[in-house]
Amino acid sequence: MRYKLLGKSGLRVSELCLGTMTFGEDWGWGTSPEESKKVFDAYAAAGGNFIDTANRYTNGSSEKIVGDLVAADRDYFVLATKYSLNTRPDDPNASGNHRKNLVQSLDASLKRLDTDYIDLYWVHAWDFMTPVEEVMQTLNDVVRSGKVLYVGISDTPAWIVSRANMLAGLRGWTPFIGLQIEYSLIQRTVERELLPMAQALNLGVMAWSPLASGLLSGKYTRTDSSGAGTAKGVRRLDTVALHAQHEQNLTIARTVDAIADEIGQTSAQVAINWVRQQGEVIPVLGARKASQLQDNLACLEFTLTTEQMERLNEVSQIELGFPHDFLHSRQESIYGNTLAKIDHPTRL
Repeated sequence: MRYKLLGKSGLRVSELCLGTMTFGEDWGWGTSPEESKKVFDAYAAAGGNFIDTANRYTNGSSEKIVGDLVAADRDYFVLATKYSLNTRPDDPNASGNHRKNLVQSLDASLKRLDTDYIDLYWVHAWDFMTPVEEVMQTLNDVVRSGKVLYVGISDTPAWIVSRANMLAGLRGWTPFIGLQIEYSLIQRTVERELLPMAQALNLGVMAWSPLASGLLSGKYTRTDSSGAGTAKGVRRLDTVALHAQHEQNLTIARTVDAIADEIGQTSAQVAINWVRQQGEVIPVLGARKASQLQDNLACLEFTLTTEQMERLNEVSQIELGFPHDFLHSRQESIYGNTLAKIDHPTRL
């Protein structure tokens, strides 16, 4: 396992992050504490130090299990958790980005995790109600208190993140150093605004669901000729059913399978490596069994070739839409005959 500096910070995090939404059985499909320990141990044995959880995951059980697992060497691990999502459905202040929910959520997470501080505290999702000034000032306050070391933001439009970090810079507050997004061969729309913004602002990027809820793992596309396996898989997982409604997504998944077969690796490893090879992106790996995580970790043992990356890029290509496609088609009007003579960032 190698390590990266997370965004515009000196924080060293492993190139693969362990996501722990599956830790705990409260939601009926998660992992027992005993199996969670096996998953955690496999990740730590590979050199991983970056653990991601949230106060909402399995009704708080995930944080409790994670707290127990890191207790023996708390300072070694980079521990990340989140706030924002509702924890008491009938309490209007038990959700959202505002100061009251942030403070009470953080204190509750510290207790469940049995720790004095959080390495990286995430805004889990934008609520479109709380003023951005309130969010950034409160995050700065909890950093100054020592309860939080760094802050990040997840599942939020690019213009809000940009505005928040500009405001933090002007006020001398703590900025976001990380951005967490859904990103995979199936979900590439973040390439329109969120990834270019992260590059411009030097935000570390964490990609959740790099296997597109399992669609890219091969278990829904590697079936017998009757296709019964695919139908069964789709019925078992609603998110996969949504993906599978689109034949294009199945074509992408089958291309992943084909490349995996050609190089003697698993489909999951190929799909994760496509994400891992997108600049400084850190895939978030979740697993219900230690064997699943060990298979995923084996992606570190090889690199996709340029030709393989191009095949995957081509089959999963999206339209960037307006204004990107429009501006690309008007390059001569914008630059005249000089574009080829100008050294410029590749994002142009």
